[in-house]
Amino acid sequence: MPDGLFAPLPQVLAALLGAVLGSFLNCVAWRIARGEAWRTGRSRCPVCGHVLGPFELLPVLSFLLQRGRCRHCGAKLSLRYLLTELGFALLTLLCYRRFGLSLYALGCYGFICCLLCLSLVDWETCIIPDGCLIAALLFWPLTLPALDWDGLRILERFLSALALGGGMLLLSRGMDRLLEQESLGGGDIKLFALLGLYLGFARSLLALLLSSLLGLLLALLRRGGDKRIPFAPAISLAAVLSLLWGDAVIDWYLGLFFF
Repeated sequence: MPDGLFAPLPQVLAALLGAVLGSFLNCVAWRIARGEAWRTGRSRCPVCGHVLGPFELLPVLSFLLQRGRCRHCGAKLSLRYLLTELGFALLTLLCYRRFGLSLYALGCYGFICCLLCLSLVDWETCIIPDGCLIAALLFWPLTLPALDWDGLRILERFLSALALGGGMLLLSRGMDRLLEQESLGGGDIKLFALLGLYLGFARSLLALLLSSLLGLLLALLRRGGDKRIPFAPAISLAAVLSLLWGDAVIDWYLGLFFF
């Protein structure tokens, strides 16, 4: 049997896992946004309530084969389903290629899953569910072996969380008084604190910069009469980019000053 014949198999499996989890997390977020129990109940059409069968639950394929419509009522389904499944398949593949298989990879991937779920909820409701934040916090200890259980490095993560979360809290309070309205929700502040735990100080600053730029872009794309702007998708995307490539970006930037 030729060498390397099954070399692409782990990457294919990673992409398939990502598509499945993307579909699952999309369903979880949809239920949370509507105040429904996410642990129980069959998946159903959001328009007519038709309970979906096994062949209607295949990630990506079901949407394409049904041409983006419900087989029961013919209602057009949101493109969000397809984009979430494809996007998370790609993201899972990137995570596998970047981190491989390890406890650290599992911790980071759990964090990313929580980011996807809370971002989808926030996009619909402008509320970040505490359950997603707690789940992300529970995944964090899995990343500690990558810090070699070094007390100073672990302390740096806690200080980063305190600095980023506390700094954003003070900034938001100042902006609230200046604008005479809420500028940043409590969920956003807690999410920034989580970024400090996972990313450390330098990558957290990069994520803060990226989230600000992405937040402006999302504000321009946001449609409808609701003046509230969901910031969690921008924070989450910035966190993922910093997690995957933050070290390379920071090294490049510092290289401009130190030859």
